[in-house]
Amino acid sequence: MSTAAPGRPVRPSVAARVLRRTADDTALRPYRRFALTPYSPTIGAEVEGVDLAAPLAPEVLAELKRALLEWKVLFFREQRLDAASHTAFARHWGVPEVHPFLPKAALPEVVRLAHDEAQPGVENVWHSDVSFAPAPPLGSVLRAVELPEVGGDTLWADMAAAYDGLPERVRERLAGLRAVHDFLRSFGLLMPPAERERQRALHPPVEHPVVRTHPETGRELIYVNRVFTDRIVGLPEGESAELLDLLQAQAAHPEYQCRFRWAPGSVAFWDNRITQHYAVSDYFPAPRVMERVTITGDRPR
Repeated sequence: MSTAAPGRPVRPSVAARVLRRTADDTALRPYRRFALTPYSPTIGAEVEGVDLAAPLAPEVLAELKRALLEWKVLFFREQRLDAASHTAFARHWGVPEVHPFLPKAALPEVVRLAHDEAQPGVENVWHSDVSFAPAPPLGSVLRAVELPEVGGDTLWADMAAAYDGLPERVRERLAGLRAVHDFLRSFGLLMPPAERERQRALHPPVEHPVVRTHPETGRELIYVNRVFTDRIVGLPEGESAELLDLLQAQAAHPEYQCRFRWAPGSVAFWDNRITQHYAVSDYFPAPRVMERVTITGDRPR
C-alpha cells in the first residue's frame, strides 16, 4: 500500500484523466444490428443478439468489426459452437493459424487449453499471443468447453490506454526503440536441447517496435510482454531490464482492464494487436478446458 508523510497526498500510480477508447471518441456511432454492453470505459463489451454458429450478414460482420476495433474484446453468451463452426466464425476475420507448440483439438486450427489436477494452469501472466512470430496474430476466438464451479476468469488490458498513461518523458524515450521476442522464454524452457535447437531454426528471435501502431485504428500502444519479450535492442542489459519492467507492469493497472467471468457457452473474441490478457489460475485442482482459434496477423509497424 502506498504511504506518504502526514499531510502529504499519495500520488496515484495512474493519474486521474479521461481515458480514450478510440483515437477520436467523438465520432462513435450506435450499433443497430445487436445490443452492446460495455464492461469498462475503454475495453470489453458484451454483444447480445448474434448467433455465432449461424450465417452472418455482411452488415452484422461490419458492425462486429467496428465493435472489435472500438472495444478490443467482445464477449458472447449462450453460444453453441463446435470445432467446425468455431473455425468458420474465425475465418470471417482472416486465415486461422496452426500454433507451432500448443496441443490441438478436433481440427489443427483449434488449440485445446486443458488444465486439471495433473496439469495446473500456466497462462496467469500478462501476454500477447505469439509475439515471437514475424507476423503475430490479429486476434483470437476463445470458447469455454469445461469450467470450474468458480474461478478461472480472464482479464484483458488495453495497451493503447496504457501507452497514453505513460509520462511524456517515457513516451519520448521509447521513440524508435525495438525489442527482441523469443519463444525460448516460455515454450522453449521445457524442451529437450535437441528439440529446442530444431525449433530455434524454425522460429528464430524477431524484433518488433516497442511502441506499435495499430494497422486499422492508428492508435499507438505498448508492444512488449513478460512471456515473450527478451530485451530492448541497443540498450545496456540493466537499462533494458528496467525499462521493460516498467512497460510490462502497465497491463496490471485495473484502469486499463476488463474482467470476464466465463459460463457454459461463453465466447471471447479479442484483438491481439492492441491487448494483453491474463487467465486467472485460481481454480486448482478443478478442471478448466478452453478451445481457441487464432487468426493470422501482419508484421507490427
